Formats: sequence, C-alpha cells, structure tokens
Amino acid sequence: MEPRGSLLGHSDVPLSSAYDLAMLDLDGVVYIGSHAVLGAPEQLARVRAAGIRCAFITNNASRSPRTVAEHLRELGVAADDGDVVTSAQAAARLLADRLPSSAPVAVLGAEALADEVRAAGLTPVDVEAPEARALVSGYGPEVLWREVMRAAVRVREGLWWVASNTDGSIPTGYGVAPGHGVLVETVSRFAGVTPVVAGKPARPLLDETVRRVGGERPLMVGDRLDTDIAGAVNAGVDSLLVLTGVTGVAELVGARPEERPTYIARDLGGLLTAHERPEQSAAETRSGGWRLTVSQGRLEVSGEGSVDDWWRGVACAAWAHVDSTGLPIQTEGLMVPAEVSAGER
Repeated sequence: MEPRGSLLGHSDVPLSSAYDLAMLDLDGVVYIGSHAVLGAPEQLARVRAAGIRCAFITNNASRSPRTVAEHLRELGVAADDGDVVTSAQAAARLLADRLPSSAPVAVLGAEALADEVRAAGLTPVDVEAPEARALVSGYGPEVLWREVMRAAVRVREGLWWVASNTDGSIPTGYGVAPGHGVLVETVSRFAGVTPVVAGKPARPLLDETVRRVGGERPLMVGDRLDTDIAGAVNAGVDSLLVLTGVTGVAELVGARPEERPTYIARDLGGLLTAHERPEQSAAETRSGGWRLTVSQGRLEVSGEGSVDDWWRGVACAAWAHVDSTGLPIQTEGLMVPAEVSAGER
C-alpha cells in the first residue's frame, strides 16, 4: 500500500492480503442487470477463501438488503443479508444521529427506505405530516408528482433534508432511466437548498459499511470514477477500479485527481494479485512489458504484456501528461489488447 499522491498505488502482496474488507459496488462489478459479471462468483469465492470480508454496497435506496442478497445468491455469489449495505441505511443513520428516538421523518421514496428509517428507531410519516422533523428521499418508482411537489415546498420552508444519493441515472429493464439525482436537482433548484447526501460519492455509505461489516483496512471496489472512486477518495480509503462496467479508455484518461483509483484491474481477479506501479520518467512510462510515450499530445503504446499492465500504463501516462501540461491527451485509435493467455491469472 502506498501513501496518497502517487498516480497509482503499489502492493507487494495480493490485495486480499493487504486489506481486510472489500466494499464492492454491484452493477458493473458483481453483476450487470440480471446476469453475473463473467467470472465474478468464482473470483469472489476465492477472495473470501483468502480471508477478506466482502460487503456489497449500493446507492439504490429502493431495494432492501434481503432483496439484494437474494439476487446475489441466485447469481451464485455467497452473500448474507448483513453483507449488503444500502444508501437507505446510511441515510437513516444520518437522521438517527441528529434526531431524537421515534422522531417523525417524512419519507419520499420506496417502502425499503421507510423500513430503514423505522429500523433506525425513527417514525416514517407522509410528506404532508406537519409533525415531520426531517425529510428523507430516495429512488422510488411509485413516488407521485404531488408528493414531490409537497416535499419541495416543505424543504423550501425549512424542513431538514437528507437524500439517499444523487445518481443521475438508473438501469432498468427498459433502458437507462432518470435516477434519484434528477429529483434531487429539481427539488434543490426550487427550494434553494442542498441536501445532506448519504450515498456515493459522499462518504456516509462507506462509513456505514465499515460500521456494519467491520474492518480496519477497507478497500473500495467499483467501476465508476465519479461515484465509487470519488467516494473512496472522500472517505480516505484506497480503491480498486475494475473495467467490467462503464469505465473505458476515454473515461480513465480523463479522470480528475479526485476520481483516480489506487489500483486498476480488468475484473475482480485483481483482488487476488499483487499490483506493481508503472515506472515513469520524463520521456516514457513502463508498465510490465509495455512502453508508453506521448508524441504531439497523442498517447502511443508499444511492446506486449498483461492487459492489467496495459491499463495501468495508459492511466499513469495520461494522468502525468494532463497534470504537467494541463491539456487532455489524445487516445483515438488506441485499442485494448487481447488477453495474453487464458491462464495469465
């Protein structure tokens, strides 16, 4: 493990030995929709066998931990209900830390959010209930516009507001749809109020995960730079970016400093390996068998080696260029190499 400030971290031992808790994002990391990411169940079984705890965390406040755990088990991933931590639980913690026991809280969201408010010792009430001491909001497909309108008025009038997350989109069976972040933006603009946010990239969800699952050396594992990795940076913990979800070359090379991971791997097998940091000089970047240079603002890669080393080299070379020149790097035509061998890992 390396101190912060390096372009990438270094670990002489597998990450499953360097850390004692893997906080795993779900969609794009463990599964994609209704299907497991290729190899993920087997890789996670090996990770658990190595002795590291696994927690499954989600910004989605509409599904209960039990529902999420059942889905994971259906996909062949071992998961107890207590291994799942949601933004609804983190939001309920924020409320309980500030409000007295049994205090009424207006809930704008799904029943799973109301259940977590109740589990935290508070009393969920309707958004129109005059006795409400706070409002908590989360994604809920059955939320009515009249409830959004009433909640917005109450927030503008001074009701304290906690939002489960600010995700702009959410995957559905009919495509990518507006997420809770769209509602948050609408209410915030109308009321002139910014809510306290529980989910990634804010840190409460990661703090709640450590509190519930345990661990002194946590590692965040995700596929999104703007939520998973930025959330790890905000929480002061190391992170592993996996490339089975939404992040590709363009997103990776354009990552802002606050969105850069500690480690990079193509999939969850990266938890089972050591990670060598690329060697960098003013002239080039060396990552395994790859040599990376920048010519007239364009990234050029030569050599051969593992796919993971290629990704690490690309990231470090691109970030170094951006940090030193202030200019974006050109990667058009850059192709991710094929796997060197099926038995590489």
